[in-house]
Amino acid sequence: MAITDIPILSMLRMRLEWAQARQKVLAQNVANADTPNYQARDVAQVKFETPAEVAPASVSTVSLSRTESGHLAGFAGSGSGFREVKAGYEVKPTGNAVNLEEEMMKVAANQMDYQAATAVYTRSLGLIKVALGKK
Repeated sequence: MAITDIPILSMLRMRLEWAQARQKVLAQNVANADTPNYQARDVAQVKFETPAEVAPASVSTVSLSRTESGHLAGFAGSGSGFREVKAGYEVKPTGNAVNLEEEMMKVAANQMDYQAATAVYTRSLGLIKVALGKK
């Protein structure tokens, strides 16, 4: 049995990937706090109701075509398999819907979630090592 086949580790790994994707989106929201007509976004909460969502999914990469040598490679989309949702409801006169206080609270909560998932993942690996008789 591979270590990736253990359901709790798969779920924790998915949770960590979700937290990374969310951190990226929240950082973009904070960076665009003064950009006119920018709409705040967030990443939809990951759910573990079905075993298919826990199983590792095959990820295909997409790259942008460069027609000239001076073009930058760029990034195709967010690069994560998580669904982004519109986050803000309050809109400034410039059309910007980013509330810095809310975004920073989301960043702090996301950081705590990530640290908790990392601690559980580390302890789970430690339990496996003890079960195998290794320290």
